[in-house]
Amino acid sequence: MEIKLEKDVEKKLVNSIKRYVSENLEADIGELQSSLFLQFCLEEIGPSIYNQAISDAQMYMQEKALDIENSCFAPESTYWAKQDKKTAQRRPGTGKR
Repeated sequence: MEIKLEKDVEKKLVNSIKRYVSENLEADIGELQSSLFLQFCLEEIGPSIYNQAISDAQMYMQEKALDIENSCFAPESTYWAKQDKKTAQRRPGTGKR
């Protein structure tokens, strides 16, 4: 799978690579070298990162699907339990709370 970047994203990344090389490797590279390095990273490293992200997303979704009963559960037959609580809260013999 080929990873395609938007032009503005690619430009930001090329500039970031140029800055990184300048500040950390004390060398200056041009836009062409930076662009070629970015393409190498996208082709060589990108698929591994993409595959890991897909695996992480799949695991997250599977965990959520297994927990759907807990996160989407509504108690059943609760009307009378609520009524019993209201009755229990009233003071005995007065009919008042």
